[in-house]
Amino acid sequence: MKSLYAILALTTALTLPSLGAAREVTLTTQLRDYGGENAYLAYYLTDPQGAYVGSLWMAGGKARWYQHLTDWYRATGGDTAEISGITGASVGSGRSLTLTLDLADSLFDAGYQIHIDAGVEHFPESPSEVVVPLTTAGSGQVVPGRAYIQTFAYKL
Repeated sequence: MKSLYAILALTTALTLPSLGAAREVTLTTQLRDYGGENAYLAYYLTDPQGAYVGSLWMAGGKARWYQHLTDWYRATGGDTAEISGITGASVGSGRSLTLTLDLADSLFDAGYQIHIDAGVEHFPESPSEVVVPLTTAGSGQVVPGRAYIQTFAYKL
C-alpha cells in the first residue's frame, strides 16, 4: 500500500504541479550495438536548479544494478519507491525502447531537463548519458547519447 501512495504522489507531482493540464509525451531511445549485456536505463527529471524532481521510468528490474545508474542513484539514494510501478525490462544492445507518459504542461519551457543514466554489466557506467531540456521546440529533435545510447528523442 505504501508503494501505491508513492506512485500516486509521484504521478501527481509530475502531471499536476499547478493543477494545469498534462500532455502525452513519447520518449524514444535507440541503443548502439555495443555487444554487451542488456542496458539498464533510468529516466528522470531535474528542475531548473539541477535538483532531482522525480523518476519517469526504469528499464531494468534487478535492484542490485541500480547503483550503477550513478546520477539517479545519488539523487534518490537508491530508493526503489522512486520507481515502484514504473519499471520495465532492460534493453538489449542495438534495440530501442519507446515509452509514452503524461507530463504536466508546467514542466515544459520552464528549465526542467530529462536525464537518462545508462549501465551495462562489465562495462563503464554512463551517468547522465543524455540530458535534454524539456521544451516544446525540442519535440522531435534527435540527440546523440555518449556511450550506450545512439539516439534519444521525445515527441509531444
